Amino acid sequence: MPLYNVRLEMAREPGFPEGNRNRGYNLVLPLGDDMKIDGAEWKKQPEACTVERFWDGERAELGYLERHKRGQWVFDYDFDDDEDEESGFRLGEHSFNKGEYVSISGHDGKMHTFTVVAVNPAG
Repeated sequence: MPLYNVRLEMAREPGFPEGNRNRGYNLVLPLGDDMKIDGAEWKKQPEACTVERFWDGERAELGYLERHKRGQWVFDYDFDDDEDEESGFRLGEHSFNKGEYVSISGHDGKMHTFTVVAVNPAG
């Protein structure tokens, strides 16, 4: 499986004119040649597709990349609680190349924009 370690850091937004490198995600994603999430590869080994959410010194949250029946990709931190999920805006359509932007609806219900700051083959 073509797994990649992807680091996202908060981009500029109100309250953070320079962004915030202490808020973001470390992801392990199956990416295709176009650097987009490869759903077929994800199905082969979903437990390998992990999420680590870091947020201004709070305890890191660990979870998994999941796909809803509607096709939307989410970060799931507790399989028994649908309220803890964070969803990405058109996450499956985004290219995870360094410098690209990704929007994720956080725990606060607000959409935040993140910059892809690193992409490296896992392993």
